Amino acid sequence: MAPKASTSSRAWDGLTPSLSQWTLDAVASMGFTRMTPVQASAIPLFMAHKDVVVEAVTGSGKTLSFLIPVVEKLLRLEDPIKKHHIGAIIISPTRELASQIYQVLLSLLEFHPASAAAIHPPEGDAPRPKSSSSVLKVVPQLLLGGSTSPAEDLSTFLKKSPNVLVSTPGRLLELLSSPHVHCSQSSFEMLVLDEADRLLDLGFKDDLQRILCHLPKQRRTGLFSASISEAVDQIVRVGLRNPVKVAVKVKGGAGAEDKRTPASLQMTYLTTPSAHKYSILKQIVTTVQPTPQKSIFFVSTCSSVDYLAIILPIILGNEFLLVPLHGKHAANVRQKNFTRFTTSTTPSILLTTDVASRGLDIPSVDLVVQIDPPSDPKTFIHRCGRAGRAGRRGLSIVLLHPGREEDYVSFLEVRKTPVVSYSLPESPSDSDAAAATQLVRNTILKDRALHDKGQKAFVSWLRSYSKHQAASIFRVADLDWEALGRAWGLLKLPKMPELRNFTGDKTLGVSMEWDNYAYKDKQREKRRKEVMEEAAQGDGNQKQDSRKRHAVENASWSHNLESREKKLQRKELKKARKDQERWEQLPEEEKQKALETERMVKEIRQKNEQQLLSERSGNANPLMVQVVATNSRGSTRTVMPFFIISAS
Repeated sequence: MAPKASTSSRAWDGLTPSLSQWTLDAVASMGFTRMTPVQASAIPLFMAHKDVVVEAVTGSGKTLSFLIPVVEKLLRLEDPIKKHHIGAIIISPTRELASQIYQVLLSLLEFHPASAAAIHPPEGDAPRPKSSSSVLKVVPQLLLGGSTSPAEDLSTFLKKSPNVLVSTPGRLLELLSSPHVHCSQSSFEMLVLDEADRLLDLGFKDDLQRILCHLPKQRRTGLFSASISEAVDQIVRVGLRNPVKVAVKVKGGAGAEDKRTPASLQMTYLTTPSAHKYSILKQIVTTVQPTPQKSIFFVSTCSSVDYLAIILPIILGNEFLLVPLHGKHAANVRQKNFTRFTTSTTPSILLTTDVASRGLDIPSVDLVVQIDPPSDPKTFIHRCGRAGRAGRRGLSIVLLHPGREEDYVSFLEVRKTPVVSYSLPESPSDSDAAAATQLVRNTILKDRALHDKGQKAFVSWLRSYSKHQAASIFRVADLDWEALGRAWGLLKLPKMPELRNFTGDKTLGVSMEWDNYAYKDKQREKRRKEVMEEAAQGDGNQKQDSRKRHAVENASWSHNLESREKKLQRKELKKARKDQERWEQLPEEEKQKALETERMVKEIRQKNEQQLLSERSGNANPLMVQVVATNSRGSTRTVMPFFIISAS
């Protein structure tokens, strides 16, 4: 474990080994007067030829913690790196984060004359400065899937001969597979995995193993993340040699437990009825003081982003610029929208999925609202950490439905991520929610395509909800379907298996002529009418199908019930087989994670039941609950004891 960095030792010019003068000028121009704790601990170790595993809270300055050592190391070599040889590689899980790292690296190299000249050669007929191959310089290349083809990346590599690659795993592996790209022992120095646990969560484990096969074993490796998982520990054992672990955490106060988020970030929850799920957002953004200039709203699916990007401006009004961003956007759209949000000078909201929950250093984010709690609980702190970065005050709010979902608060407490209740000056009334629903429906009624988007988004949201790791807290059976449908502004509930036994009003109180409900797009509307005419005319097969449906509808009630029961049994058996097959195919660490999550939820449920019994019996003695984790070898350890005191 690395020693703690004191405040007095955090001056940039006090590092050992010392930094180059141009590096000091660069960090000063970026506004960094002194190092953060993680920088003061990690930079000297990484520069002193140590492998490092750095775990630090979000917004703590991890990017410069690896960029400065990489650049300093390459510029202190005895000889320049050979043409088409690579000196360092930085791997990131997402295109946005890779682009951001690349831009910070360019800003750093602007202060090194030789590197700046190589990165920005003169255009046209302008005279080129004399450059010797013996001059040490750093030339980076950014590799992103979706923006350029592998052939274009290779062409750029051969033309510019970069010695530092910043990339996502898939595109990097394609480039390293070329015989023209060399990572020899004599040239390769450093490998950096940023947001290492996220790399593994996104299924890049096999790609990373293949990338490591292309690299020499004699190298320096750094893993940087806000949380180090068991899967990352496996990479540590394979790819690092006697690493030094740097863990920088935030004290929650005198005697308080270490927290995984910055001290300047206030993490809260807000319980709201299903019918107010979206109308309450206006109350939040208009009552937070001062008015948040940059906010991020997290939802669970890409389809939700597409639909909510239409209805939220109707609810919120024109005071805020709403920018959508998700992983299914084309690369150029993602980049355009991300830039639009970060450069906006008016109050702006980024509506996004977990694609923006990790690593992205979006400056000056004041507010994070998790409209949908994340399916993976450990993603919770990464979402929250988009606000409160670099010492800036931030507020994070997660929305929960009343009832069973409120157990999520205790669940987070067990995971050392405590949240407190958030209070609004005035909560929206049922009439406010109904008015918001009507505003949305008035817009939806103008174009059938918007109705289709809403149906698709609602189904995708439900599927995501049903797959939550804390399944005993987030239960589909407990959802208020009619209230949710109205909150979404739907004209009717979609047809889906989960509503098979629903006996409420699937029309959501909307009476309309569906045959006359048209698309704005003339081609789509023409096609819809053609399909209707074909169905009305009918051919022999359609008539036969109609007779079959009529026979089923007129069969005896007992016969239909028996058929439905048999069909349901077959579906349940099929689902059980698929679940078993899926479980058997899961990696061991994923099985352990799922079992641990379910065990912790069960522990919380038992704790709440014991507390309720204690209150009913008038027993005001404190109840101590000890959460015990079992690892894959069967040994146990206490995770966190806490007390529940029943109020008399």
